[in-house]
Amino acid sequence: MEKITVQYLPEIEIFINNLSDVLFKKEYFSFYEYAENYVDQLTFFIEKEMINFPYKATPKALKKFGSNYAFYKANNRTTWYIFFEKKANRYLITYLTNNHIKDLNEL
Repeated sequence: MEKITVQYLPEIEIFINNLSDVLFKKEYFSFYEYAENYVDQLTFFIEKEMINFPYKATPKALKKFGSNYAFYKANNRTTWYIFFEKKANRYLITYLTNNHIKDLNEL
């Protein structure tokens, strides 16, 4: 079996690295460790599970975010949308957002 490679655009890597801080500061989590765990679960899905998860072609209106997307339901209130480019066994994460952000009216 060929090795799967998942990489992030630099701005997405920065977003993920700062996400625990943002979630904690905005009081989505009462303990910093919970925010870290939440982000760890999201990145685990992206790097280990998304490759086995069915993904969809991105609607034309949202192609600026990436050619394909998958989603991760973090809890009852939040679904993350992971946009990416795929070539063979390589995935490049190009955009990451969730249902609380109003840039996804087309999905």
